[in-house]
Amino acid sequence: MFLRGLYTNIFRYTSLLHHHSSISAFSFSTLEFPPIPKHENHDESHILSQLSDVLPISIHNPIAVNSSNNQLESMAAVDDFLSPEDKLRGVFLQRFNGRAAIYRALIGVGVELNDDVFAKVVNRGNLCGESMIMFFNWAIEQPNLTNNIGAYHIILKALGRRKFFAHMMEVLKDMTDKGISPNSETLFIIMDSYIRARQVSKAVKVFGDLEKYGLECNEETLSVVFKCLCGRKHVATACSLFNRMRDKVQCDLAMYNIIIGGWSKLGRVSEVEAFLKEMVDDGLEPDCVTFSYVIEGFGRANRVDDAVKVFNYLEEKGSALSAEVYNGMIFTFIASGDIDGALKYYERMLSNGFEPKMDTYCRIILYFLKSRRVADAIEMFDDMLVRGIIPSTGTVTEFIERLCSYGPPHAALMIYKKAKKAGCRISVTAYKLLLMRLSRFGKCGMLLNVWDEMQGSGCSSDMKVYEYIINGLCNTGQLETAALVMEESIDKGFFPSKIICSKLNNKLMDSNKVEMAYKLFLKLKKTRLNENAQRYWRAKGWHF
Repeated sequence: MFLRGLYTNIFRYTSLLHHHSSISAFSFSTLEFPPIPKHENHDESHILSQLSDVLPISIHNPIAVNSSNNQLESMAAVDDFLSPEDKLRGVFLQRFNGRAAIYRALIGVGVELNDDVFAKVVNRGNLCGESMIMFFNWAIEQPNLTNNIGAYHIILKALGRRKFFAHMMEVLKDMTDKGISPNSETLFIIMDSYIRARQVSKAVKVFGDLEKYGLECNEETLSVVFKCLCGRKHVATACSLFNRMRDKVQCDLAMYNIIIGGWSKLGRVSEVEAFLKEMVDDGLEPDCVTFSYVIEGFGRANRVDDAVKVFNYLEEKGSALSAEVYNGMIFTFIASGDIDGALKYYERMLSNGFEPKMDTYCRIILYFLKSRRVADAIEMFDDMLVRGIIPSTGTVTEFIERLCSYGPPHAALMIYKKAKKAGCRISVTAYKLLLMRLSRFGKCGMLLNVWDEMQGSGCSSDMKVYEYIINGLCNTGQLETAALVMEESIDKGFFPSKIICSKLNNKLMDSNKVEMAYKLFLKLKKTRLNENAQRYWRAKGWHF
């Protein structure tokens, strides 16, 4: 029955493709299937060997049938082109029955599991909550995985991000049952997952059940709750919880600052002032962080004059100024669109001996980029590097993304080279943005150099990268090199889009490179056949 169903699915698929002439002519014109066996007891290994000769995939003993219940026990396939995490994740596509069968299949994949592979399996793809739990339970028993609280944090984040809250709480309970005590980071992950999904009441309930999970209600855990709530703009809930807990927990200046900062980011100046008065009534003196939030709150409310009055008051006191206060003034003027005023306070900050922080430079540079003042942005970027402030990977990516949205790619390349020279790690996203822009402008030499540097830094190329390279080479007439890159992408399992393939083919034909175009066509035809078959069998639950 299995083999008859297999043949039926194959013929149904080919019939469907023949309704689309472009696909059938391109992919299945040469396929000839053996006749369906008439007897159910026909030798299955012989039939499968015939299928392996016909289909553009290799099938090596894909099934083992249990003589008692005729049930699928194990399946192996040729999947060398897959990454380790895809191989492990693909086990859950095969619908094994029972935990033991799944565990045997995971072991049979032959992947050496480590912390990095484990994180990629649970953070990417579309595994269901139950599959993620089962994989995690198998993974923590493997020798190369660090079986500590860090592994639990990875799976908790992954489950919370996908809103598998029941499974997330199950892992948390299992964690405490095994004697691994949660900490403040664990609480932050749980709380932030609920709040991100707008289930604030459930997040507050978790805080009320801290003892159930081995945590105490103290200054540290209460601060975590305030950070989660205020970070997601649920400041009113944080204030309500603050008023309920102030008799049970000693509220310090840091807690007040978290809530004042939350109201400040919303531009709610009246709430900022009220909470500031309450803090003073409790005997706590505002510090530089407090005043920086007050100033920024005035700026967001477009009350620049009031922000200046607060700054002048602090300047008269002399001892209350800090880099945070100057940052508040810079952010205030940037929010009001007055970059000259922001730069004035930036210069005053430097002259008074206060060191700017990365956030200071980021706000100013992003304003310059938004206003298309590229030269000023690069000058400020140089100043940041001279002072020893190394931007984060995400910050560099954001700068390059803004620069690649308009104009030639020269400025983006300058930022890239300066950041790389300073020791900043460049993200794959930033590399793709540069390659896309260089390809569009036909800067082939720079394109190949950046691609070489990308591969040298350990970033692997995907289909989009190959498309950018091929497109750029086509734009500059380097067709032989483009054909070689196309062959390389195919050999690595990436099939560029039909637009890129057609563009290269037309360019080759226009240049009278008919033989090269024909060879490339044959290879593309075979690859398209392989791709169609793989997509079909994956949809049926086979993983190879």
